[in-house]
Amino acid sequence: MIRSLYYLPGKPIRTDIPPAEFPRLIRDRRGLLWVDFMSEPEQIAEPILRSFNFHHLSIDDALQETHTPKIDDWGDYIYIVLNIMNYRREHGIFESEIDELDIFLGKNFVVTFHDQLISAVEDAWSACQRDTRHLQDGPDHLLYRITDALVTSYMPLVEQIDHQIDHIEDQVFDNPSRNTLEQIFALKRILLSMRRIILPQREVLNKLARDDYRVIDPKDRIFFRDIYDHLVRLHDINESLRDLVTGAMDTYLSVINNRMNEVMKTLAIITTLFMPITFVTGFFGMNFFEPVANLVGWTTRQVFEITVGIMLGLPIIMYLWMRRRTWL
Repeated sequence: MIRSLYYLPGKPIRTDIPPAEFPRLIRDRRGLLWVDFMSEPEQIAEPILRSFNFHHLSIDDALQETHTPKIDDWGDYIYIVLNIMNYRREHGIFESEIDELDIFLGKNFVVTFHDQLISAVEDAWSACQRDTRHLQDGPDHLLYRITDALVTSYMPLVEQIDHQIDHIEDQVFDNPSRNTLEQIFALKRILLSMRRIILPQREVLNKLARDDYRVIDPKDRIFFRDIYDHLVRLHDINESLRDLVTGAMDTYLSVINNRMNEVMKTLAIITTLFMPITFVTGFFGMNFFEPVANLVGWTTRQVFEITVGIMLGLPIIMYLWMRRRTWL
């Protein structure tokens, strides 16, 4: 899908402009053209992108959709790659996938290229159609709005992860299970994916805020500096959440080990208590006394009672002895 809008001061916004008019519109420095490509086949998108006189390397990068966040300065325009994390939560487990947003920013145009629906782009598109004031400050300010919406979209995810960690910490102490371990590993994966996005994206915003680009008005750098500060804070929050998840993992392993130790302790007590009985029954189960010598006394009632008394008394004596040694 290809959609476009064109703003010229004093005139209504034009939408759904034929691609053949794009080269003529970008030559008029008074207007602002925004072209958005979504899931557009390469054979259709490439000729349109070439009509903007973009370098073939930047066009190839946009069509491949396999890059980490970066920024390339081509003089009359800059090429920016931003990543977006789409996530869903099923049965308490987070799953995520990374989408790419490619942006070409010129003096009087913005070209966005992406495969999936991106809420930040949709919100900016709707805002521009409702109110032309979002377009009056130029394409660099439009870039700021899109980027700010992308960064802000991480906050609900951070809050959900924070609540999930609290739930896992309670679950670890109350009833740890295999599902608890799956949730912990899912959180580690999504936090690692977020970190891989935030770090290079932070450098992109740092360059937009501090470097001298021909297509960005110096007075608008402060807006990108504000987004950079948000990314720095997001990175710090991400590191804190990763520490909490690591702590939850250590606690889970400690609780499981303690439970295993309790089980082994119980089994060792049972084995120890029955060891004397096993010895006595094994000893009196031997049948070589009568054939070898006249030991009929072994089969009397008195010997039987003494044997039973030893079998019952030895476990009690050993239990009291282990209690005294503080083994129990």
